[in-house]
Amino acid sequence: MAVGAAGCALVAFVVGVMGVGTGTTPSAAATSLDTLNVAAIPAAMQSVAPYVALGGMQCSAVSPPQIAAQIDTESAWDPNAVSSAGAEGLAQFLPTTWPSYAKTEDGTGDVTPFNPNDAAVAMGRYDCANAVAVAPLVTEGDGSQLSLMLASYDGPAAVLAAHGVPADVATYVKTMESRIAQYTATSTTVSGFGAAVVGAAERELGVPYVWGGGDWTGPTDGGFDCSGLVLYAVAQASHGAIKLPHSSETQVTMGTAVTPADMGPGDVIGFDLHTNGTFDHVGIYVGDGEIIDAPYTTQVVRFDPLSAFEGHPWAVRSFG
Repeated sequence: MAVGAAGCALVAFVVGVMGVGTGTTPSAAATSLDTLNVAAIPAAMQSVAPYVALGGMQCSAVSPPQIAAQIDTESAWDPNAVSSAGAEGLAQFLPTTWPSYAKTEDGTGDVTPFNPNDAAVAMGRYDCANAVAVAPLVTEGDGSQLSLMLASYDGPAAVLAAHGVPADVATYVKTMESRIAQYTATSTTVSGFGAAVVGAAERELGVPYVWGGGDWTGPTDGGFDCSGLVLYAVAQASHGAIKLPHSSETQVTMGTAVTPADMGPGDVIGFDLHTNGTFDHVGIYVGDGEIIDAPYTTQVVRFDPLSAFEGHPWAVRSFG
C-alpha cells in the first residue's frame, strides 16, 4: 500500500505496546559488536529492548548485553521491584540517586524508577559515570573497567577505598559478567550489505512511528512508518543506489526472494497480517529471531520478536 503499509498501524494485536520515543538516534548502534539478544529477555519485558540498547550506547564503557545482564541481576526484569534497602524499579535506583540520571526517554513524562524505559537508559548513564570514577584504578591495574564499574553500582566510594572489587560484591559482579553472553546476539559477526542495512535501522531506534514517514535520507514529519524505515535503511546501505518505493506490498516483490531458512541479517521481511495476500507490514531481520521495525501509531522504531508473527504468511527479500 502506498505511503505506509496499513499493517504498520494494525500490527498492535500481535506485538507488545511501548510508549512514544524521544527520537534519540545513537550512532554507536551501527558499530557496536555486542548487539542485544532480545530473545533472551523475558517475553513480557521485550518491549523495553530498544531502551536497553540505548542504555548500552551511552558511552564506550557499556554495552546493550551488559545492561541487560545487569538488569537481570538487579531486578530479574521486574519493573516494580523494591529492595530491602529501598532501591526501586527495573534498574534498582535509590531515590537519592535517581534524579541525577533520570530523563524522559519514552515521551510519557512518567520519569520514575518504575518506568522501565527510562530506568534502562538511566542505568547506562550511571554506569558511565561510575566508569569515569574508577578509571584511575584501571590505570593502576587494580581491576578491569567492567568489573570495577559494575562493583560501583551502589556508589564508587567502596571500590576506590578497596582499590578493587570489594569482597562483599565480588559474587554479584561475577554473576553479572557471566550473564552477558546470553544477552549477546551472535549474528553481529555478519558483514557487508546486510550489516549496513541493520546498522542504518538501529541508528533510528526510538524514533516515533509516523504514518507515511521516512524517505531515503531519514525520518520525515518526525518519524518513520514500517516501509519508510525499510526504504531508508536499504538506501543508506547502498549509498543511495537502491531507492525502494514507499509501499510494503511493493517492497516484498523486489530484490531477490529468500526462504525463511536462508534469511540473514539485513533481509527484508513482509508480513501478511490479515492472510489475504496483502503484505501490510514489513521489517528488517537482525538475526536471532528478531526484526527491527516501525510498528504502528504511538510506538517507536524498535526490536520485535519474529514469534509475534507466527501464523501469518511471510515474504523475505534480499537487496544486497
